[in-house]
Amino acid sequence: MAASNNIPAVVAEPRSGKFNKNAARRVRAAGQIPAVVYGAGKDSVAVSVDPKVITKILHSDTGHNSIFDLDVTGSGTVKAMIVDWQNEPLKGHLLHIDLKRIAMDKAMRVSVPVQLVGVPTGVKNQGGILDHVIREVEIECLPGDIPSHLDVDVTALEFGQSVHVSDLPHSDKIKYITDSELTVAHVTAVREEPTAEAETAAAEAAPAEPEVAKKGKTEAEGGEAAAAGDKAKK
Repeated sequence: MAASNNIPAVVAEPRSGKFNKNAARRVRAAGQIPAVVYGAGKDSVAVSVDPKVITKILHSDTGHNSIFDLDVTGSGTVKAMIVDWQNEPLKGHLLHIDLKRIAMDKAMRVSVPVQLVGVPTGVKNQGGILDHVIREVEIECLPGDIPSHLDVDVTALEFGQSVHVSDLPHSDKIKYITDSELTVAHVTAVREEPTAEAETAAAEAAPAEPEVAKKGKTEAEGGEAAAAGDKAKK
C-alpha cells in the first residue's frame, strides 16, 4: 500500500516558543492543530497542520495506516504516518496528532482490520450467531505492503466452528505477530438475556471493586516536548 493519489500530502509549519495549553489554543484559533513529527533517527519537531487534511486521511480506506508525503517547511518532504491523535471529548474535533517519519525500506509493525466476508451456513441454516472476536491483528511488513484490511470468507463456517488467525490470508510480504491460534470469529449459540432476578442476584454476589482512575490524554501540552523527545529515541 504505497501512498496513493487519494491520500493528500500534509504541509506542516514548524512551531517555536512555549508548548503549553495557551500556545496550543492559539494554534487552533488560527485554524490549525498542534502536532509532533518524530522517527527515522531524526530529532522530533513541533509543528502545526491542517485538521481537515488529517481528518481526510483518517477517514480514508487505509485510515491511520495511510502513508503520505509530509512537507515540513524548511526541512523537505518525507513519507509519514499518523501514529496517535487526540479528539475533543464532546464535539470530536481533532486537538493534537503525532506523526512518524517512515523509512520505506524498513519493515514495521501495524494493526490491520479484519473483515468477515459472507454469511456462515451456521447462521443461515443452523440458527447460530456469528461472533467477531478479533477485529484487528498485528502484522509486520514493509510500509509499501501494508494492506488496508484482511478479508476472510466465513460462508462455509458451521455451528461450533471457528476461524483463527492462521486462516487469514498469508503471503511472503507480511508476517503475523498476533498468535496464530487465536480465534478471529466463530458461530455460536444465541445467548439468553438474563432475567432481572438473575442480574440482581449476580450483583449482590459480586465483590465490591475499587474505582480505577483511567489515565488519558488531556488538552494540555505541557509535556509535549519531553514526550516527543522520548519517542525520537525509539
